[in-house]
Amino acid sequence: MENFFLEAHNVVKRYAHHLALDEVSIQVPRGQIFGLLGPNGAGKTTLIRIINRITAPDSGEVLFDGHPSCPEDVYHIGYLPEERGLYKKMKVGEQAIYLAQLKGLSYHEAKRRIQAWFEKFGIMPWWGKKLEELSKGMQQKVQFIITVIHEPELLIFDEPFSGFDPVNAELLKREILELRDKGHTILFSTHNMASVEEICDRIALINHSKVVLDGEVDAIRARFRDGTFDVLAAPGSHLASCAACDVLATDETPTGTRLTVRKRGGLTNSELLTALAAQIEILNFAERLPSMNDIFIRTVGESATPKNDSHE
Repeated sequence: MENFFLEAHNVVKRYAHHLALDEVSIQVPRGQIFGLLGPNGAGKTTLIRIINRITAPDSGEVLFDGHPSCPEDVYHIGYLPEERGLYKKMKVGEQAIYLAQLKGLSYHEAKRRIQAWFEKFGIMPWWGKKLEELSKGMQQKVQFIITVIHEPELLIFDEPFSGFDPVNAELLKREILELRDKGHTILFSTHNMASVEEICDRIALINHSKVVLDGEVDAIRARFRDGTFDVLAAPGSHLASCAACDVLATDETPTGTRLTVRKRGGLTNSELLTALAAQIEILNFAERLPSMNDIFIRTVGESATPKNDSHE
C-alpha cells in the first residue's frame, strides 16, 4: 500500500459565482516531488491555500500525514509563494532570523542554520544589507532559505525558479532534489514543463477547477506516445517507401541521415525496425515520447469548457 503524506479528497471551494475547485482529489506520496500543474485560473493557488490553511474548503477534506489537517500542521509546512513577501527595508540577516523564530526555532539555532545556508548560496556578504539592496535573484535565494530553514516535512514551491538565471535555477533545482532525497515531501507548482520532466515524480493537472490528468510522469508520457521514432541511418540513406511507417522528416547531417517516422497502427516496434533495416543501415533507433509541454497543451485543449470571468 502506497504511503501518501498529503491527500485532498473531493475538495470544493466556491467564491461568489465562481467555482474554484470542483471535487478535486490528489494523493502526494511521502518523499516525492509532486507537480501541481494547470493554466492560470485553473484552481491551483486555491488548493495550495487550502493545504496551507489560509482558507478552508466548502466541502471535502485534506489529510496531512494520515490525519485530518489541523492548525498545528502549519508548523510542518514550508511555503514559497509565487508572490514573494519579505520586508524590503529590513536587514536580510535579521529578517531571516526573525522569520525562522516564528517557525519555532530558537534565536541561536536559527542564526546557525541561516548562516550555513547563506554561506552555501554565496550571499553571506549581504547579511547586513536591506533586502531592497539585493538583486531579484538574491532576494529569491533568501526567500528559499526562509522557506526551508525549519526543515519542514512538507515543502510547497509555487514557481520557485521565477526570476532566476539558468545558473541559479540549476542550483535551486539541485537543492530541491536533495531535499527530496533527504525524505521531504514536495508540492511543486510551475508553468515550466521542462522542469516538470526533470524533477517531478508524479503530477496532477487541474483545468477549469477539476483534475483532468494525474499519475507518474514517466507513465503519463508513455500513455501519450504516438508511435513517433527518431532514426539515424548511414550517410546518404534513402527510404524509398515503407509499408510500416510514414516518414515525417528527413535531414542529411555530417553524422548521417536523420529520419523522423511514425509507425502505422498494429505494428510492434520490432516489426518497424525490421522493415526499416531492410532498406537502410540503421545507426540509432529511438522512440520519441511526447514532452510534458505537448501533453499539457493537448490535455488542456481537450478539457476546455466555457470559463468563468474570475481567477483563482
